[in-house]
Amino acid sequence: MPEAGRPHPTSDAAPSRQRKGPDLHSDTLIAAPIDPSFGTTKGEGLKAWRKWLEACIKFDASDLIVKTGQSPRLRLRGELKGMQVDDLTVDLMFQVAKDVLDENQFEYFRNRGSIDFAYDYDDRCRFRVNLFMTRGKPAIAARLITSNIMKFEDLYLPEILGDVSLAAQGLILFSGVTGSGKSTSIASMLQFVNERKRVHIVTIEDPIEYIFNDDKATINQREIGIDCLNFNDALRALVRENPDVVLVGEMRDYETFEAAIRAAETGHLVFGTIHASSAWQTFGRIYDLFPENERDQLRKLLAYNLRAIIYQKLLKTLHKDIARIPALEILLNTPAVQKYILEAREGELLQIIKQSHEEGMVDFTTSLVRLVEQEYIHQDVALAATPKPEELKMRLKGIS
Repeated sequence: MPEAGRPHPTSDAAPSRQRKGPDLHSDTLIAAPIDPSFGTTKGEGLKAWRKWLEACIKFDASDLIVKTGQSPRLRLRGELKGMQVDDLTVDLMFQVAKDVLDENQFEYFRNRGSIDFAYDYDDRCRFRVNLFMTRGKPAIAARLITSNIMKFEDLYLPEILGDVSLAAQGLILFSGVTGSGKSTSIASMLQFVNERKRVHIVTIEDPIEYIFNDDKATINQREIGIDCLNFNDALRALVRENPDVVLVGEMRDYETFEAAIRAAETGHLVFGTIHASSAWQTFGRIYDLFPENERDQLRKLLAYNLRAIIYQKLLKTLHKDIARIPALEILLNTPAVQKYILEAREGELLQIIKQSHEEGMVDFTTSLVRLVEQEYIHQDVALAATPKPEELKMRLKGIS
């Protein structure tokens, strides 16, 4: 495991492999680089930082939010709660940045005003961290990630995802907003493959979140800024790395998605995430990444290579021992779905999902109804989560 307390995600890294970040082009720098003279005594920032993380672990918080001029906040069961400490000074916040980041990372943060990294608190807990500037002062958002990769049943995910995970090739997309548990679910699916198939898995992440140990599979994890310069370079190198399974991480631009769908087309099983508000609406988000004259070809590639789209949203539960539970929408690429994609009828796919529950698909409204019926969530939570409140109210009639 990495040395506890260093913002470094790999287990065998040497100082020469510290995060450098992408090249600092002048047109991407912030207007006024951060003054490095800010700060307090060396080590004071690290002491405060580890105290906040310790509280996050102790209270089983999902997130830590730290802002200059306020006390740190912990997200407990989806709600932010303030810690009982003094409001944070700007000097202390800058000292945290200096103590936690290495020299290259701090220089990147100074010039860009934001940096992502993973931080190992100890060999059990690590954090995915974004350090950023807001109104000229530092702020931090950190998410707790335990070293334990949970199984489907522990995450309340359906067994059909196991079948999807074992596909020989194709594209598997998780959609949803930030903080919806997409990375955790994908890690569970990759571990499912790891325990069952002798394949080569390559992940491209920014930063690495879960550390995998080889079981039947051989797994290589690459982090942007440490193992490769950027996503595009890493994707271009994939062909020479001979993977069977690939995790691309977030697909936020044309280049990344185009490389991912081509990898799926050439026989790889590709996992990725994308921001969208439902499984069937994910298609619109994908098409928006591509120029108009390429969308017909993209539609054909998706029709023949897509395996599944899983939309996920985490909801507060009624149980003290279950902080949050996923409500899901699952689209599987059956012959009927493939036909609708080829005919540019993606807007009608919700009806296919609703008619295909026996095949393992589920629409978001039905997922919410099941969670209410099984007394995992309150009706009010379900109604707040749905984009179709009237439909849900009709479905919930008679449920006390």
